[in-house]
Amino acid sequence: MHALQFLLRASPVVLLVLCLQLGISTSQENTRQTIKMDFKAPSSTTADEEVSVTLKLGTDLQECMVVKTYLISNVEIEGGFNYRYTICLCNDNARTLFWDFYTNQTASIVAVVDIVRELGICPNDDAVTPIKSNRFYTSIRRVVVS
Repeated sequence: MHALQFLLRASPVVLLVLCLQLGISTSQENTRQTIKMDFKAPSSTTADEEVSVTLKLGTDLQECMVVKTYLISNVEIEGGFNYRYTICLCNDNARTLFWDFYTNQTASIVAVVDIVRELGICPNDDAVTPIKSNRFYTSIRRVVVS
C-alpha cells in the first residue's frame, strides 16, 4: 500500500518525464534522405541489342551536393556504359541520368553515386559533403542476354 501511495504522489512527475522522453525521441529522428535513387534496367535483352538504363536521383537535404554517378558490372561492357556523370544535385532539382550500351553477356549492374568535393559544378560553390557517408549504390539489376 505504501508503494502505491508513492506512485500516486509521483505520477505527475513520471508523466512529465515520460512525455518529454517521447517528445525528444521523435524529434531526434532524421527522416531526410541524403540520396534517393530509382534505377531502371530491363530484365532481358538479345545479343547486340541496345540496352537503356536510367537512374533518377533526388535528395531531401536543403543544401546542394556535387555527385559523380557511374555504373559497375560483373562483366566487361564497352561504350556508353563507362560514362561518368558529374552533376549538382539539389532538393528542388531531381535529375534523371541515361546510359545506352550493348552487351553480349548476361550482366549484373549496379549504379553508384559518390558525393564529392569539386568546385565549379554547383552555383556559388556552396555544395556540402555529408559527414557520415558519401557513397551510395542501388541493388543489383540482372540483365539476361539471350
